[in-house]
Amino acid sequence: MGSKYPPSLKGFLPVWTLLLEAALIVIFFFFTSYDTSSQDPTKVMDTYRVLRDVTIMVALGFGFINSSLQRYGWSSVAFNLFLLALTVQWAALLDGFLEQPSSKKVVIKLSSIKLATMSAMSVLISAGTILGKANLVQLVLMALVEVTAFGVMRMIQTKYFIKDNHVNMMHIHVFAAYFGLMVAWSFRRPLRETMMQKDQTAKSSSLFGMLGTLFLWIFWPHFNSALLLDSPKERKNAMFNTYYALAVSAVTAISVSSLFHPQGKINMNHIHNAVLAGGVAVGASCYLISSPWLAMVLGLVAGIISTGGALCLPMCFNHMLEIHDTGGVYYTFGLPGLLGEIAHIVLTTSQDDWTKSAMAEYQLLLDIGALSLAMAMGLIIGLLTGVVLNLKIWRGLHVSKYFDDQSFWKFPHLAVGF
Repeated sequence: MGSKYPPSLKGFLPVWTLLLEAALIVIFFFFTSYDTSSQDPTKVMDTYRVLRDVTIMVALGFGFINSSLQRYGWSSVAFNLFLLALTVQWAALLDGFLEQPSSKKVVIKLSSIKLATMSAMSVLISAGTILGKANLVQLVLMALVEVTAFGVMRMIQTKYFIKDNHVNMMHIHVFAAYFGLMVAWSFRRPLRETMMQKDQTAKSSSLFGMLGTLFLWIFWPHFNSALLLDSPKERKNAMFNTYYALAVSAVTAISVSSLFHPQGKINMNHIHNAVLAGGVAVGASCYLISSPWLAMVLGLVAGIISTGGALCLPMCFNHMLEIHDTGGVYYTFGLPGLLGEIAHIVLTTSQDDWTKSAMAEYQLLLDIGALSLAMAMGLIIGLLTGVVLNLKIWRGLHVSKYFDDQSFWKFPHLAVGF
């Protein structure tokens, strides 16, 4: 009789993760200290409120939005929490080392944890592409590599492309989407009809998925404005424009989903993803937009693109590119993210003084270069990570065990030997 649990979890997970946690504790002991400088209490509380809202958004939003698979709800929520808890620790260290390379110790502030939580979101986005197909050991390895690559990319953009924290953080959608697609491509396996039946949503699980969408929808303005605390005007613009873009994309997604159904019915899978498209699309330029109509236009276009992608891309990806994007990451984050980056380039270019043409052209090249870097690093590092994750040493799931909680969780009422 076969083992009830995958060999990789039974053999690797406890040792691998506990040794990793012990290593992180040692590094924190020798190389970190808390910020002891006096700060304005009002500013500290503002930072804490933003951190709290971003944490709720990431933990609950991404946890539940991926729980819509009818037999993979436990793993979706719990693995999301596990990856978030682990990657925040590593991201806080990494950001500190990259920002303070000459310092002997990394100074931990509330803003450091906020930035680390936002960086960890890249992993949770990408994990949606291989949802139900990777074990926890593979996900941990992917998380460490992706957060490292994302941190290095942000450092390069800051140092060489002269991008501030907000702009380079908003490349998270494009980077994570392409990274995830390349990892998913390396997981290409022939999926039988019985396996595809498990990759479906049920009424109850789909309702939990919608709960995750609502958390993300409500808190997305806080994410888009989280790194703009030093400029009240830009922060206010970011929150207003994100709300307008989200509102329009929600209306558009529901309408377009109904329009393309023969009986005019709405597909809940479209609503899980496309209603968030406006928040993604307006992210990079949210602080630049001075009138709500432009944010609303971006929300409209993003909603159409995302819903259209949900209708057309799964067939194209599955049969032509052999990429099975379980969570619809590309049309939820990738396409709207590309739209948002292009909109940001157009807006910054239109605001440049073209009488100083050399400087304006240089800035345009920097903007295009930063976007290209995010796409290229996502594709290349994602491909290499996918190749490593498919090595036999990790003993990944057999295709027959895809999309099933029973591979990882104890179900006392079910038969032994799954």
